[in-house]
Amino acid sequence: MQDLLLLIHRIPYPPNKGDKIRSYNLLKHLARDYRVHLATFVDDADDWQYVPTVEAMCASSHFAALNPTLARVRSLGALLKNRSLSLDYYQDAGLQRWVDQTVAAHAIKRVLVFSSAMAQYADNVPEARRVIDFCDVDSDKWRQYADKKSWPMSWLYRHEARQLLRYERKVASEYDASLFVSGPEADLFRQLAPESTARIGHFSNGVDTDYFSPEHELANPYAPGERALVFTGAMDYWPNVDAVQWFCDEVFPLLRRQDPALRFYIVGSRPAPQVQALGQLAGVTVTGTVPDVRPYIRHARVAVAPLRIARGIQNKVLEAMAMATPVVVSPQALEGIAADPGRELLLAADAQDFADAVWLLLGRDDNTMGLAARARVEHHYSWPSNLACIGERLECY
Repeated sequence: MQDLLLLIHRIPYPPNKGDKIRSYNLLKHLARDYRVHLATFVDDADDWQYVPTVEAMCASSHFAALNPTLARVRSLGALLKNRSLSLDYYQDAGLQRWVDQTVAAHAIKRVLVFSSAMAQYADNVPEARRVIDFCDVDSDKWRQYADKKSWPMSWLYRHEARQLLRYERKVASEYDASLFVSGPEADLFRQLAPESTARIGHFSNGVDTDYFSPEHELANPYAPGERALVFTGAMDYWPNVDAVQWFCDEVFPLLRRQDPALRFYIVGSRPAPQVQALGQLAGVTVTGTVPDVRPYIRHARVAVAPLRIARGIQNKVLEAMAMATPVVVSPQALEGIAADPGRELLLAADAQDFADAVWLLLGRDDNTMGLAARARVEHHYSWPSNLACIGERLECY
């Protein structure tokens, strides 16, 4: 087996946590064919418990502690250096030393980078075959943030969008392959970095359809007879915060006028103060971290994904589809997902459309749409088949 250096910005575990699903499955796939040497950050105290599990998957590994508050303060220094804040946020001298020592000790000739901010650690191995999984076009996400914020945050986010795009283009021009989470995401980057078009590709996320299955016996977390709507995701992530705020302000009141007993559950870890405040609204419950998100998805009448800012593929949508729970999505949440609106899920562009779509699903007695969505996921979102391109990119092709 060949040695491979894998650089990931956050520890790739647990495997069912939204922002770690792709990185975990990537590590799992690579560990079958390579001796993986992993360098990653741990930015949540609860995640240290997963270190032994991840270590067991690797030939060697390095876990660097990252304090998000201190990292944000440190990253502001990038403004004076005219570089991306994201790069300084993830700077760590100890991690760089470990990478350099590991490359030398094992004569590393293959490097896979997960997320743009980790590419800085592979600058010293230009002779290796280097592949980066950007996942999303993060610079465009910052541009979208800027459009939603007022000054001075809008200025700061536009600065980050410009600087990060400059770095993304540099990395793409130097690496053997740049991969994204969907065709639309790859197409966007081809427009932004036309000089690297020939080396840009994508592979879709997958779903563990055995784990996210409606066949499991899962205790109902809702009150008897309760008609529940659910949103799932990391609730300190601003696009998710923005989505539930908009839903509670614009959509849920329309639904409650027709059914005052209807309830909306916001399920996810680390709810931001704005999200916690939504729990004071009539009919809204903010759960915080739950041991298993599947019962909330499985027993909800409808899952909603009203994102207004989104990049790549929304795992929350795929997971609800896999659980055969009917889903209503915004156009942004649907981007990159191969699904047939009207047959496998419902698409809604504004508040009234969203309310109408949810009400339509609440009035149905059968689950034809949920079952069709499940079939779609089984057919198109298998991790083994979607990850097959990685080996090809890491080797000569």
